[in-house]
Amino acid sequence: MEAAAEALGGPAALSCFSYNQDCTSLAIGTTTGYRLFSLSSVEQLDQVHESNEIPDVYIVERLFSSSLVVVVSHAKPQQMNVYHFKKGTEICNYSYSSNILSIRLNRQRLIVCLEESIYIHNIKDMKLLKTILDTPPNTTGLCALSINHANSYLAYPGSATSGEIALYDGNTLKTACTIAAHDGPLAALTFNSTGSKLASASEKGTVIRVFSIPGGQKLYEFRRGMKRYVNISSLVFSMDSQFLCASSNTETVHIFKLEHLTDSRPEEPPTWTGYMGKMFQAATNYLPAQVSGMMNQDRAFATVRLNISGQRNICALSTIQKLPRLLVTTSDGHLYIYNLDPQDGGECVLIQKHSCWI
Repeated sequence: MEAAAEALGGPAALSCFSYNQDCTSLAIGTTTGYRLFSLSSVEQLDQVHESNEIPDVYIVERLFSSSLVVVVSHAKPQQMNVYHFKKGTEICNYSYSSNILSIRLNRQRLIVCLEESIYIHNIKDMKLLKTILDTPPNTTGLCALSINHANSYLAYPGSATSGEIALYDGNTLKTACTIAAHDGPLAALTFNSTGSKLASASEKGTVIRVFSIPGGQKLYEFRRGMKRYVNISSLVFSMDSQFLCASSNTETVHIFKLEHLTDSRPEEPPTWTGYMGKMFQAATNYLPAQVSGMMNQDRAFATVRLNISGQRNICALSTIQKLPRLLVTTSDGHLYIYNLDPQDGGECVLIQKHSCWI
């Protein structure tokens, strides 16, 4: 997921920032070019590559830890440039009918999202395989691509006025299904690493839902907050699909735990709490669906209170030096690394802060 920056934090303005597909690399775009960093260490932020050949970069996406990087500049917003950065060569470039809003990659497909159309390329030879025309107006370029190239599912808004998700099979090049995910327009979409789950949030940002893929059945529903609407800026699964992280324009980052789902629960011992739990569960059967659903929603497993607010940020859940970490990159050009307790959750502990202006 990439984000546009709003603050000046160094010698050049940070205009965009994104993690690669397995959260092992960070890319940033500036007015002078772009930089790539390795995320293999907590103690140091290692710069892998720096390019000043293309100014005003607003999209930069790296394919896993390979040498392939895709760049789009404000100087030519309708042109996508694909580079082999280690060789310093351009592989190809493609131009489109309107401004490019987002790029998504896996080892099989390259997706280019415009406001009212989506282009699907075969990444091995960059051949255009399919153009999805007349998609609902998508001014932010919201879309998600499964990083698992065995299925290459693509998700994008199926409506500009409601929270309908269109699911497309990027390998067979056929529509898979539509999911009625939210009442209001969508704000965030993300697949887990295997492409078997899809998480979504609406523009209200209060409820996050997780669906099975490709069937579209609702598996989980998490409440991020009840009192105020927020703009979800980042939504991401951990690589093992145990956790789901959401950040917004507020100072709080929420991490939810996806407990294992079973068809039948073991019989509870005849305790007072067990009895009351059964009574509560029975009572929800008589409540309106909206109220009953709220009672069954899970709260955040872990949280982070950022020291900054009002800045754009993107998050990642990654394993660095064999321990689970939460990464937060902010629009002023800083990377924050937190420890995540996978057993007890709670407040995550800040252990390192890096500047992307090294």
